[in-house]
Amino acid sequence: MSKQTPANKDHTENDGDNIEVWEDIVSPKDLLISIAICTITTLGGYLIAPNDPSKELMFGLIGVVIGFLICSLIIKPKRTISYIDDEEK
Repeated sequence: MSKQTPANKDHTENDGDNIEVWEDIVSPKDLLISIAICTITTLGGYLIAPNDPSKELMFGLIGVVIGFLICSLIIKPKRTISYIDDEEK
């Protein structure tokens, strides 16, 4: 039976360049870039929407999805998964 464990689960392996957010290790630079991109696309969608409350909401949500897609293309995952084989004797 094999078991998946994140390689950086032990915080002693962290080199000090990353921070923990919601039990995951992230780079502060990548986090700030993604927050900026999502903020710009969300506000951009909201501001270009026609003056109708439901359309403002819809354009803002579309902006969030566009921001997420841009961030997922720009920022690559840094997680390493190692497989540990448990052999029964």
